[in-house]
Amino acid sequence: MADTLSTTAPASNDRTRLIRASLSRRHLSESIFRGLGLAAIIVALGFVALLFVDIVRKGIPAFTQSNLHLSVTFDPEIISVDPAPVRAAGQSEADFQAANLKWQRDVAMLNWNKVIEASLRAAAPAGYEIDTRQILTIAETDARHRVRELFVKDPTLLGKTVQVDVLASANADNWIKGNINRDLGDAQQQLSAPARGLIDQYETNGTITSGFAWSIFTNVDSRAAPASAGLLGAFVGTLWMMLVVILLAVPIGVASAIYLEEFAPKSRLTDLIEVNINNLAAVPSIVFGLLGAAVFINYMHLPISAPIVGGLVLTLMTLPTIIIATRGALLGVSPALRQAALGMGASKTQMVFHHVLPVTFPSILTATILGVAHALGETAPLLLIGMKAFVAAVPATPLDQATALPVQIYLWQGNENRNFFEPRTAAAIMVLLVVMIMLNGVAIYLRSKLEKRA
Repeated sequence: MADTLSTTAPASNDRTRLIRASLSRRHLSESIFRGLGLAAIIVALGFVALLFVDIVRKGIPAFTQSNLHLSVTFDPEIISVDPAPVRAAGQSEADFQAANLKWQRDVAMLNWNKVIEASLRAAAPAGYEIDTRQILTIAETDARHRVRELFVKDPTLLGKTVQVDVLASANADNWIKGNINRDLGDAQQQLSAPARGLIDQYETNGTITSGFAWSIFTNVDSRAAPASAGLLGAFVGTLWMMLVVILLAVPIGVASAIYLEEFAPKSRLTDLIEVNINNLAAVPSIVFGLLGAAVFINYMHLPISAPIVGGLVLTLMTLPTIIIATRGALLGVSPALRQAALGMGASKTQMVFHHVLPVTFPSILTATILGVAHALGETAPLLLIGMKAFVAAVPATPLDQATALPVQIYLWQGNENRNFFEPRTAAAIMVLLVVMIMLNGVAIYLRSKLEKRA
């Protein structure tokens, strides 16, 4: 008996040691796995943070812009034009408008650059030598249009001097912000030496100051006056496209998912449709652009570079995502809920729309908003339907020509004035990211609120 106990004890100790060694290896493996997972998350977040920091670092300077504060004299010797027409008694509205348009054409033919030049010279130190071409490079080219519009609105300004704020040119803004190396030779500088020196003088005497760049949000894109280029047209075009996507993709996608999951009979045709929907979700977005160009533009003759076409293309791209997400949400509903509803005498339609669908609202809404946010950032399909065209107007309807925020970023990124448009590009990316983050925030908020209600 003692011999049996003596032989059993070592065997039990050996098993215990083996179990402990096995548990130690398992715990070590789990610790290593958790450590690797945590490291992967930290690395991923680090890269995302690095990307955001780099974008913000480059984009923040674009939200400030150099402005010229000029005393503009509407000199009658330069502005040699007849008085503005006044409607006479008995004159028809058509005749008055024709006379007024003729007067405005005469005003537009005047050399308003001379007015800007005189204002710039008045703000310069006495005796400063600079020729006409050089001094006009300091103010943005649309300054003359701004001054002319002031005169058209108020012809009584003739002979008066008023304070007018205009934008400094893109090259002047580069010089002020230090976007170009000041130690480079004259041949490598964007502005002549007299113009650079005068800009420094303007900074000293307060003629040039920096302020918030409202033009980014209030102006459309501009090639003639780059400093005044803004995102308004692209932003409104994006809103029109997203409206089309929401009005088409959401009801069609949700309805298709409900039919396939709840009502469609199981058959080879249904299986084929499901497989194709899953395949479409993995198709590159540029393929949808090719499809949109072939069907909506070449076959249906819809206008090129219109938000309606962009919205239709993005709808096709977003539909598979919404259908798959909605079907997944419907699959997640407990069969007991369906059986209880049917057991209480509800029809299948009542069971789906009164009991099953309300439970899935949070998931469906979240998937829909995320799908729209994903479509918001697409560029490739929009390029293929002509939305990369230069459009200097705000679209009033989805049928008007327009561009979109991702495409505007693409266009600014390729601009030859890299020193000025690289920060502008980063600023446009920041605006796009803010819109996408807001959409994701809305999705999270609505999901939380609907889940609490459910």
